[in-house]
Amino acid sequence: MSSNGWTLLNAGLTSLSGTHISTLCRRLRVPVNVADAPNLCTFTLLSTHSSGPLQIGVTTSGKGCKLASRIRREIASALPSDLGTAVERLGTIRRRIWEEDHATEMSMDLEAEEEDAGQNAQFNKLITPTDLEAARTRRMRWLSQICEYWPLRRLAAITDADVDAVLASYSQEAAIEANTPLLSPGALDSRSRRGRIILAGSGPGHPDLLTGLTLKAIRGADVILADKLVPAPVLDLIPRRTPVHIARKFPGNAEAAQEELLSLGLAAAKKGQTVLRLKQGDPYLYGRGAEEYDFFRREGFEVSVLPGITSALSAPLFAKIPVTHRAVSDQVLICTGTGRKGAAPDPPAYLSNQTCVFLMSLHRLGALIDSLVAEGKNYPKTTPCAVIERASCTDQRVIRSTLEYVCAAVEEEGSRPPGLLVVGRACEVLEKNNQKWVVEEGFNGFDNLDEGSLDGLSAELRGEIAA
Repeated sequence: MSSNGWTLLNAGLTSLSGTHISTLCRRLRVPVNVADAPNLCTFTLLSTHSSGPLQIGVTTSGKGCKLASRIRREIASALPSDLGTAVERLGTIRRRIWEEDHATEMSMDLEAEEEDAGQNAQFNKLITPTDLEAARTRRMRWLSQICEYWPLRRLAAITDADVDAVLASYSQEAAIEANTPLLSPGALDSRSRRGRIILAGSGPGHPDLLTGLTLKAIRGADVILADKLVPAPVLDLIPRRTPVHIARKFPGNAEAAQEELLSLGLAAAKKGQTVLRLKQGDPYLYGRGAEEYDFFRREGFEVSVLPGITSALSAPLFAKIPVTHRAVSDQVLICTGTGRKGAAPDPPAYLSNQTCVFLMSLHRLGALIDSLVAEGKNYPKTTPCAVIERASCTDQRVIRSTLEYVCAAVEEEGSRPPGLLVVGRACEVLEKNNQKWVVEEGFNGFDNLDEGSLDGLSAELRGEIAA
């Protein structure tokens, strides 16, 4: 028992000792809380969230402390992160309004006692007690209204400068002559329209594989900068009003094209626009996303990064290749087939229990295969492999072969970028191949889903955006 009269009992105590202590406390009129025993408590503890002066408490009255904690976390996560600071600023406005109103009253009383005071312009306005009361209450009414009706995110956007502006706009003289405050939700929204950058992944190709956040970004962007290999069905989701710039990348111009996109994005952001950098797959997986993030951050702009479903994992799935499988493959290695400035990378050595996925490799497939089967890497020529092109698109193609014949297969069948190479025994877990190679055309991965669930959704989204 503490000196202040409060007693807290740990849940580790036995129910008998808890009952005994609770009985003694009640007899001595000492508040008591016994963990997980509501019937023995005279008060309950709240699961609390604190942000400056903002305090939020949740209790289940001892029925479920874990549930109370979860509800508290859910409430806190739904609030703007800087809402506590906004509460502090609004409290400052309230305090200063009260202080200034009372200071004005006292000042006017003192001036009335000055017999030699001249008749200034304020005197000639014949301000009545009713006028003064209206002036005093107008600012408080305004404060009450914004606390009641403004969205919390707008309240959280209020700054110290806003506090000063509001108080200046509602001086005793101005309050009598005008009703319009300087600070409004529209003003905050305008200020928040500072240029920003969004890096988002467009996924492997099918528009229904976009994340919800990326789709919102597509709808809301002022300017979109897209990789040249972003599929047409994804680009079709862009509103007609939105300017779109496609990267003009071709052999020998990759760096210049990248600089062009960065310049366009920077110019738009400086105009206060929201720029969506729409990248193929996932922004950080061989997508130079971190380089672009760092570029815009150095220029002083906020950068948001939205993940995309990478073809490195989704393409094998659509090709019926489980990149991990018990007793076959217990690890996945994602590699690039093209190094910086087109240089050939150093591929990993062979492991029988490993699946390797090579992105951006088909344009130099022959050199890559030669390096894999060479001494030091030691890939058997009989190792199963698969070339997957335009994964999840209607013209998806899968070429199943081995390292011995895959180059001949691609040469005969032609190339259909973008594509990747999967190497490892996982390639034949679900699909066996006894031929030099097999070609599978088309994508039907969503055919077994409920009618209208995906194709209908895509059409609906396109209709909404077009409208």
